[in-house]
Amino acid sequence: MQIQYKPKRNLLETILQTEILQGLALTLRRLFSKPITRQYPDEKPQIRLGFRGQHALVRDPQTGDCKCIGCMRCAMVCPSRCIRIRPYKDREQFGNRRLIQEYKIEALRCVYCGYCEEVCPVDAIVLTEVFEYASYDRPSLYFTKEQLLANWDRFIAEKGIRAEDYVNPFWRPRGLPEHTLPAAKRQPVDAEWRGDEQVVGRNWKKHHGAEQAV
Repeated sequence: MQIQYKPKRNLLETILQTEILQGLALTLRRLFSKPITRQYPDEKPQIRLGFRGQHALVRDPQTGDCKCIGCMRCAMVCPSRCIRIRPYKDREQFGNRRLIQEYKIEALRCVYCGYCEEVCPVDAIVLTEVFEYASYDRPSLYFTKEQLLANWDRFIAEKGIRAEDYVNPFWRPRGLPEHTLPAAKRQPVDAEWRGDEQVVGRNWKKHHGAEQAV
């Protein structure tokens, strides 16, 4: 992926405001073109890589419960403060392991930024590819821990894959070297998502010049 910067405008382009004229020309071209209408729900949209949809808690296949360890990172990083967590420690069954008694997400307040997925050290929270979950009442969009686990089970069943084989791109944050990430976040994603091929800033001019030379 490359972020290309527009060349700097000269004095004449600044005076004539050519960018405004280009925008008006685009509007006129689209004004007389044939409209494109998707016949939804008969024609489903193609879900792109990194789509952020319905929330879910990933179920741990060993314990049958969610993977969440109650670190509170997702709640702290959430810009809309829509996540509520109540952790506790089980000293008898799991040897003083930190577990989750309550996990709630208010989907109506969520801005679907994906920060919770990126900061979670164990990949316990995910925004799935499910987008059809509209509702006529508010309580149904206040997801509890049980509902979030059920969302995960339903999502995996609809995809027809094993839970261990699913990898969400947001579990592997962009722009960070792999050795700096926790073991759980070293997910096998393509180079485009990792950002290895991303060229920005001053380096883009050198890279662009090298491509032209080739």
